[in-house]
Amino acid sequence: MATIALNKVEFEKRVAKLDGGWKFLGDKPALVDFYASWCRPCQMLIPIIDEVAEEYAGRVDIYKVNVDDEQELAAHFNVRSIPTLAYIPLNDRPTLVPGGMGKAQLKENIENLLLK
Repeated sequence: MATIALNKVEFEKRVAKLDGGWKFLGDKPALVDFYASWCRPCQMLIPIIDEVAEEYAGRVDIYKVNVDDEQELAAHFNVRSIPTLAYIPLNDRPTLVPGGMGKAQLKENIENLLLK
């Protein structure tokens, strides 16, 4: 399964409403990549995230949000630098991890933050 680009409307259907308290809407854990098309570290992370999306298909939903197009979403998550990854477990609040990383670290984060 490839990553899915989200705008605010799709985010509120698949992940969570922005108003009110946090209530995750997904049926499996999610990873949200906050990125920008001009960001070199973001571009380096894209193929890694795409590979991981295939490996975790059916177990983790992987989304991407362009912070230039979806400033309200980025602000809601307090994204201060990009790339920033939001790990969203089924029954807990998101954990934000700023900065790029390699595939091994990304998979370790998914295992520890989403699949335990």
